[in-house]
Amino acid sequence: MKQYLQMLINKESLSQEEMKDVATALFREDISDSEMAGFLIALKAKGETPDEITGLVEVLRQHALPFTNQYPGVMDNCGTGGDGSQSFNISTTSAFVIAGAGIKVAKHGNRSVSSKTGSADVLELLGVNLELPVAYSEELLQDIGITFLYAPHVQPRVKRIMKVRRDLKIPTIFNLIGPLTNPVELEYQLLGLYERKYLTLFADVLRRLGRKRAVVVNGEGFMDEASLQGENHVAVLENGQISNLIFTAEEVGLQSASNDAIKGGDAKDNADILLNVLKGKYGPHRDAVLLNAGLGIYAGAKAATVKEGVEIARESIDSGHAYATLQALIEKSQKLEVVG
Repeated sequence: MKQYLQMLINKESLSQEEMKDVATALFREDISDSEMAGFLIALKAKGETPDEITGLVEVLRQHALPFTNQYPGVMDNCGTGGDGSQSFNISTTSAFVIAGAGIKVAKHGNRSVSSKTGSADVLELLGVNLELPVAYSEELLQDIGITFLYAPHVQPRVKRIMKVRRDLKIPTIFNLIGPLTNPVELEYQLLGLYERKYLTLFADVLRRLGRKRAVVVNGEGFMDEASLQGENHVAVLENGQISNLIFTAEEVGLQSASNDAIKGGDAKDNADILLNVLKGKYGPHRDAVLLNAGLGIYAGAKAATVKEGVEIARESIDSGHAYATLQALIEKSQKLEVVG
């Protein structure tokens, strides 16, 4: 650890294999909290590279609960959080719209960290069992097309690292890589970032992690979601190539609205918003979900354009498929808990 720490202090980047060595060491009991903190700060001060992020993510995934089965076409649409927008749970709501459109979704998430309410808080309130065994989570994914992976449950060994991260009280690499640590082998991904400067870098990391197609987005106001308010900056990974585009809600057939119009509240408020959207209520909340679910459907290769993805998302809601998917997840996760 001392050797690698000195390299970072000297502004030398680590190779992917060197980063895997460091990441493996972070799980050892003889590594002190001070060494962990020093490493995270030095890495942040130098600036993270794709090799370093990929190496760290690979080790974190190795220490997660094992998902051994392969699910062709599965995706995640998790964002980093940390944008300070206080928006309702857009990606969580969008996950049911994406799944309702026929794309398998392994939704990775956590409780609230930087916002009022995290995905786990809302889904737990709605009745979703957060801590099912891996086999049951896989059964949900196979049978109803969606499962929720509660980060502390599927990655139990990172608890100490997370404590150090919280104690530092400054953003580190761990504030950005949560969406990359999904233990399921994903083919597709929509990843929201609050740091616009990292769009292409994270698209490169997703390429290294083997995604067939992926979209990394930062919205107007530096949201970690696509925004109705103005320009959305996007990096698209397809066939190993990365391209960039900028689009607005109006360009994909939706009305513009301010970021203030999609603010949420506590878990009860956000659960009500989620239910209203999936039941078809019109307004900015619905449009924000159509935009982000449409972008996810595009990322999942079910639409040739974002605009086409928005139309498929609209059909998922209006047909009742999205709401039915939520109900199926609630009911089956509860039944599996009883059986277990």
